[in-house]
Amino acid sequence: MSHEHVSNTKRIWTVFGILSVITIVEVFFGITKPEFLHMNNLLGMNLLNWLFIILTLVKAYYIVYAFMHMEGEKSVLRYAVVLPLIFLVIYLLFILLTEGNYIFEVFKISTIKWNF
Repeated sequence: MSHEHVSNTKRIWTVFGILSVITIVEVFFGITKPEFLHMNNLLGMNLLNWLFIILTLVKAYYIVYAFMHMEGEKSVLRYAVVLPLIFLVIYLLFILLTEGNYIFEVFKISTIKWNF
């Protein structure tokens, strides 16, 4: 029985390339802030923020998929690991955006000064 060493160099560079492209796209949109994304809203938040959230979730999924070696697992195990994480991230975003909007509205319509 012989075990041959298989190089993962190509796979590592592929993962690096994909994550780099997504990050470059995020940085590009963060710097340029295209008006068609920044000034249009969907569900109470501008499209640029939605784009950042979606791209970040894609990166997180790909990191789990590649570095936790989930591509070789059965789909049931992949979903058992990834779906609770996605649910919790979406829940966290909902809570943060709801509370942030409430605080913004309190400061916007009240006499309390913005001291931060």
